[in-house]
Amino acid sequence: MTEQADDLLRWVIPAAVVFGVTALAVVAGLIALRRSRRSPKARAAAEAARNDAGRALVRLDDAVDDLDIEVSLSGALYGGDAPTTLRRARMTAQHVRDDGFEEYRRLAGRLEGGEEAARVRRAAEAVTRRVEAALRTVDGARTAHAAWVTAHVSAADQVRSAQARLAEVRAAMGDPEALIAQLARFDEREWKDAAAAARAAVTEADEAEERLAEASRSAADPTRNALAELAAGERALRRAEADARTLEETYRLITQASQALSDEFDSARAALRAATTIRAKLEPADAERLGDEIRAVASSLDALEAGAARRPTHTIGEIARLRDRLDRALGDARTAQQRLRGARTALPGTLAAARNGVALAEAAMSGVRTGADARARLISAQRDLAAARQAQDPVEALDAARRALRHAEDAQALAQYAANSGGAIDPA
Repeated sequence: MTEQADDLLRWVIPAAVVFGVTALAVVAGLIALRRSRRSPKARAAAEAARNDAGRALVRLDDAVDDLDIEVSLSGALYGGDAPTTLRRARMTAQHVRDDGFEEYRRLAGRLEGGEEAARVRRAAEAVTRRVEAALRTVDGARTAHAAWVTAHVSAADQVRSAQARLAEVRAAMGDPEALIAQLARFDEREWKDAAAAARAAVTEADEAEERLAEASRSAADPTRNALAELAAGERALRRAEADARTLEETYRLITQASQALSDEFDSARAALRAATTIRAKLEPADAERLGDEIRAVASSLDALEAGAARRPTHTIGEIARLRDRLDRALGDARTAQQRLRGARTALPGTLAAARNGVALAEAAMSGVRTGADARARLISAQRDLAAARQAQDPVEALDAARRALRHAEDAQALAQYAANSGGAIDPA
């Protein structure tokens, strides 16, 4: 029996040693692999892949802008509706672009949050592949359409179509100086960017007219090519449309904000009274903390009121931020019903502030060569604003509107940085 035990031990001990060493090697290998995936080298590879995705998204965003011009022109050529291939390609590209920018923005947070760098890199590479596929779709649709236009539509027809659109844009613009004169009763900071956009729109419409006139002369001469002047005219026309919209949107936002000021101040003070009632039921330390915030918000609100009539959109935005600050100070002290009532009263002003923020960001990015981060923030702001408008739950709508405002402010700041760094787009 002892001999059998000895024989068994002589077999078991070496086997245990072998299996133990193997297990340790496997564990060590897994640890090394995990560390390698979180190493500075892996992180650098993930950041490089994200940057590649960002550059691809910028190319796709530019391609969508170019496709928008082509769809507009083709719609006129086809009697009001662009070809199915172009419209389908644009829709596909827009979806891929919007989803891609959202994922691009989230990738930075995933990396900063400590997620495995290799997973972030693979996600970024997947974004790049989807974007490149969308770019191929756009290129194919544009090539096919260009071939059809060359075979069936004369340059003169294209010029006449663009000139008809120019006439529509001029009619829609009306007299920009008249709108600016109406806005002059407000602080110049409220409308100076819109005034610059309005004057630019007039200049751009004049440029489009000159370019299209030259294209018309080229189209009548078989020895000349009208396409270069036609394309330049289309670009000038598109800039004129965008700048005219900036003036119209600014005018609407300022006048609406001016009309809403009284209600927004009343609503904010009602929220302060409700917060004071809630404070009375809290523990002493929590009550003191909330009391400090209530007094700070009340003081800021009083300070805003003096100049509110001259700066309505600025004031509405600041009230929205003060309401957000008060809500964060209240935290979980409110009941669900109190949160719902608070959201209902805060939502109109916050939505107005978010709309104004998105409009300012769009205007800031017009004519500036921005990178993927600014474009991603703007698209996130636009999506969150749309979600806020559509949400049935006031609490969800308020959260979305606040996100939209934050994203819009980030986009505007990034666009201004790009402009100050020499990122202006050459109009030609």
